[in-house]
Amino acid sequence: MASSSRLLALALAGAVVAAAGGCAPQEDKPNPTVTAPSCAKDSLPTRTPGKLTIATDQPAYEPWFAKDKPDSGEGFESAVAYAVAEKLGYARADVTWTRVKFDTAIAPGPKNFDFDINQFSITEERKRAVDFSAPYYLVRQTVIALKSSKIAGRKSLAELRDAKLGAQVGTTSYQAITDVLKPTREPQVYNSNDDAKKALQNGQIDGLVVDLPTAFYITGAEISDATIVGQVPQVGSPEAFGLLLDKNSPLTSCVTGAVGQLTEAGTLKQLEQKWLAQVAGAAELR
Repeated sequence: MASSSRLLALALAGAVVAAAGGCAPQEDKPNPTVTAPSCAKDSLPTRTPGKLTIATDQPAYEPWFAKDKPDSGEGFESAVAYAVAEKLGYARADVTWTRVKFDTAIAPGPKNFDFDINQFSITEERKRAVDFSAPYYLVRQTVIALKSSKIAGRKSLAELRDAKLGAQVGTTSYQAITDVLKPTREPQVYNSNDDAKKALQNGQIDGLVVDLPTAFYITGAEISDATIVGQVPQVGSPEAFGLLLDKNSPLTSCVTGAVGQLTEAGTLKQLEQKWLAQVAGAAELR
């Protein structure tokens, strides 16, 4: 099974090739790079010269942000935003945050920000209205359980072999059960996550497999006595999050180049481990 960082690098490569031309040298280096003259801070056509305006929703939820304060630098997406800003040459004092609703950000039309970070999944439909950077995060599948469940606190794939697990039909979550977790008991399939959550609450299954963002929401806001058991090794074609920009933004290739540098340096993986994998018991099951 390929590692998350390897898959992120592969996804990045495709996005960079698609975006090549804005900041990319025309000779033997096809990838955009923030050191090219047109990607230098003084050359970037940001909304406010010398400043970088970054948007996110309100409220901004943990663990993506801390205490609804994007400018704190705490939380995975806040940390990623400042890391990208730094690669583009912007100090923290040069960054301005603004609040934009999720649906407003993905709608066609001019934007009042340079880029938005808000767990935006990269889809072909959305790309008709907005630009995306290369992926900064590949969504992981996760096992959640009631705190009273026999599998709460288990830390390995082997310890989940006897578990009765469930997931929504036709999802990567279900594929994670059949291809990675491989329990000895037949997995339960549900038409919706709502049905699956009810089965978990009623004790009909030991654990529910959902993506990590959903797991954070379920355990933090919907089922108070639920807990994250752990993350499943990467499976299938994972959903990817990208920074969102205005359609045909002159910043897209430079922002993609910055994300690429953070991927290659291992910075994004380190931030993922710090802010996502180490909270709420969401370490990877091995």
